[in-house]
Amino acid sequence: MLRRALQLMSLITTVVVLALVACNTRSADSARCKIALLLPETKTARYETQDLPNFKRKLIELGFTENDLIYNNANQDAATQQQQAEAALTNGARVMVLDPVDSNAAAKIADLAKSKNVPVISYDRLIKGSDGVSYYISFDNEQVGRLQGMALLKALQQLGKTDHATIVMINGSPTDNNVILFKQGAHSVLNGAVTIAKEYDTPDWSPDKAQQEMEQALTALSNQVDGVYAANDGTAGGAIAAMKAAGLNPLPPVTGQDAELAAIQRILANEQYMTVYKAIRPEAEAAAQLADALCRGEQPDTAKFNSRVDNGKIAVPSFLLTPVAVTRDNIKVTVVADQFWSIEDICTPDFKSVCAVAGLQ
Repeated sequence: MLRRALQLMSLITTVVVLALVACNTRSADSARCKIALLLPETKTARYETQDLPNFKRKLIELGFTENDLIYNNANQDAATQQQQAEAALTNGARVMVLDPVDSNAAAKIADLAKSKNVPVISYDRLIKGSDGVSYYISFDNEQVGRLQGMALLKALQQLGKTDHATIVMINGSPTDNNVILFKQGAHSVLNGAVTIAKEYDTPDWSPDKAQQEMEQALTALSNQVDGVYAANDGTAGGAIAAMKAAGLNPLPPVTGQDAELAAIQRILANEQYMTVYKAIRPEAEAAAQLADALCRGEQPDTAKFNSRVDNGKIAVPSFLLTPVAVTRDNIKVTVVADQFWSIEDICTPDFKSVCAVAGLQ
């Protein structure tokens, strides 16, 4: 059933993208167009292992060359991203796909691009406070938080901890607009159902800082923690490292996001309870196809986008994909079936035995 749902989601994504951009094959004599892809950081593994290669591969399928792509990663520095954007525009970028380090600071980038008649696709994270944002492609990020919160409650119920269990919340970077949405979704589920004893916003989404936050929480709570809301797999890894160092055994349930390979392996090893799988390939492909259409001077039919998101300045035409919760029970019919990770990727020698138990053969 879940596999059919995922296949349907992928099909719907493809149909919608095709409808949005009326994707044509680039002709050999079509005008060259440089496209800038600016990603925010490397501490979250997905950007270099999924977003960049999938975006680049789709552009090449559409007839671009590697020289047509201007790529930079800002390593979580908003000033660096500003400089990268300015350089991309100077070097001839005619479309900008921007995943902002700082959702508010990136308004200056979008404003500058607009002054040069360069459309901006806000990718994965919303750029706030600018009317220079042409389109937004991401996921339903409040739903991500709800999925995490519901999974954590389910895990606590399975452990018999239904009477106001004590949890710690390890959120992501306060400069990331998605974090606001993740928190809203999670709090809508968790408030009143559990005791949130400690809550942290983690600068730069840093796993090391998440580990330090969890260490502080464990000290304050005398190691009495029933569950951990971690906003993504990197912060989950940091929290788990802190709890293992403190001698917690068994570990309490921990949430995550991004379906990183290490997180999938931790789920199989019963160190992490769940992650949220976001089909990054359709997201990256949608951005590439939209950038190609804009490159060719086409104007997408914004009435066919599935949402409009207020960025504080305008309602941005948006295409929001659906996230999926992944636990040990459905790894095979989600990330494996979707070829996000192969069984060979997951079931390395250290994880052969737990893979066998989970039916990953």
